[in-house]
Amino acid sequence: MHQIYIMCINLLNAFQHYFYSSKPIIVKNAINYWRATKEFSFELFKRLYQHTDGSYDSLEDGCQFLNFKTDLFTLKEVFDMPEARARYEPGQDPWYVGWGNCHPDILAKVRQYYDIPNFLPEDAEFPATENIFFGYEIGAVMHLDYISRLMWQGQVKGSKIWSVAPVPECDHICNKFQFHVQAGDVVLLDTRIWYHATTIPNREFSLTVQSEYG
Repeated sequence: MHQIYIMCINLLNAFQHYFYSSKPIIVKNAINYWRATKEFSFELFKRLYQHTDGSYDSLEDGCQFLNFKTDLFTLKEVFDMPEARARYEPGQDPWYVGWGNCHPDILAKVRQYYDIPNFLPEDAEFPATENIFFGYEIGAVMHLDYISRLMWQGQVKGSKIWSVAPVPECDHICNKFQFHVQAGDVVLLDTRIWYHATTIPNREFSLTVQSEYG
């Protein structure tokens, strides 16, 4: 049976033993110092994309947009939503999307609000861009990620329930489990070998930054 390791951010010396572990880890209150936890919002990203020339071109040129189970198929459609639905007011349909934040001008501006979690190894390799996920209620369906490195995800706003399951080869000794991540926490998960799904509780708005390291 696998455990989730929950660690305080001040135990950095101990954490070095888990840098490259495939075990699911939650680092509590790890990014409370980020400006993003106070200033990121749907409206901030909407302004950035609507007021930056060529903002949607990077998504058309290969940067990934994920609509999950939402009836919105481009980031432009997301930011053109009526305000009532964007805020998930009563009677409105929930929505949840993610995308690769690849436009260089927007990426530079967004990175002024956060940095790579400071407990990760200094010699790790990191990709040039990060991913943003936000929305309400429905989250991601159970899946594996086809990525080249381990994954970290910072819970900037709201909370999220993760459901994690082993690959079939491990079914005889591994168990499915869930964990609840709150604003300020970071999840480390090898999403290449752990099936994972997410839901967002209590009609909260969830916003996360996700990247890779290795």
